[in-house]
Amino acid sequence: MPRAVRFDKYGDIDVLEVREVSRPEVAADEVLVRVRAAGINPGENAIRAGTLHERWPATFPSGQGSDLAGVVEEVGTAVRGWSVGDEVIGWVDTRASHAELVAVPAGNLVSRDPAVPWQVGGALFVAGATAYASARAVGAGPGDTIVVSGAAGGVGSLTVQLLRHAGATVIGLAREPHHSWLREHGVVPVTYGDGVLDRIRAAAPDGVDAFVDTFGDGYLDLALELGVAQDRINTIIDFAGAARTGVKSEGMSVVANADVLAELVKLVAAGDLDVPIAASYPLAEVRAAYRDLMHRHTRGKIVLVP
Repeated sequence: MPRAVRFDKYGDIDVLEVREVSRPEVAADEVLVRVRAAGINPGENAIRAGTLHERWPATFPSGQGSDLAGVVEEVGTAVRGWSVGDEVIGWVDTRASHAELVAVPAGNLVSRDPAVPWQVGGALFVAGATAYASARAVGAGPGDTIVVSGAAGGVGSLTVQLLRHAGATVIGLAREPHHSWLREHGVVPVTYGDGVLDRIRAAAPDGVDAFVDTFGDGYLDLALELGVAQDRINTIIDFAGAARTGVKSEGMSVVANADVLAELVKLVAAGDLDVPIAASYPLAEVRAAYRDLMHRHTRGKIVLVP
């Protein structure tokens, strides 16, 4: 029997278990994918802990995970364009990708380019679409100076690159060990913590035009103090702060489609988008993977490999 991550109640990481489950049934418009890699994301931590119950409630027993890359093993009767053996990248909205086998709507898949490693493909959709949405939300373009908090994280590391592709000057807030990576990608690194406001002003003497918050922890107030207009501030994590300050909180849901994923895959394959993989864990070590994620100091994505 295939294995999958399950949890029966809200709680800390120790509620996660890897269990044998029934083979997923494939609807007419779905394909069954044998997962080669699946990304993990901070939002899954919050869902499992119950802190997002009002926004995204869980039904127990619950699975986990959205991103995936793998090989088509079975095709629904109404599906055209996919065949057994096809290598694919995609996502599910059923909290099910942290598993060996997943039923995926055919429209949620794109072909894996051989130039995209499995682990990168499996970690691409949630972070990539969120970064894409953030760049669009703040209207990034040539001549802009844009600050990104959590600039070396799973979403931040992609956001800074997409902003650079849009022609913006990007200031990335990150720990010093990540500064060399940011510089290599054309980003001006600034250390966060006490005095960060002055350091940003020194790095952007002509002012800051937009701000993308991928970290939370008060950065929306910092953006406003920098004089950034509300409609050019976007957070992917501080929803309460967004409601309080009137800034944007656009995430992957506004661009969750296969066309955006295909565009991201092309960027990766062409070498124009670097998706750092901080660590990979076997499916059985899902708890360890989430402990690593909760440190909030990794550069790039953490991936499960079933």
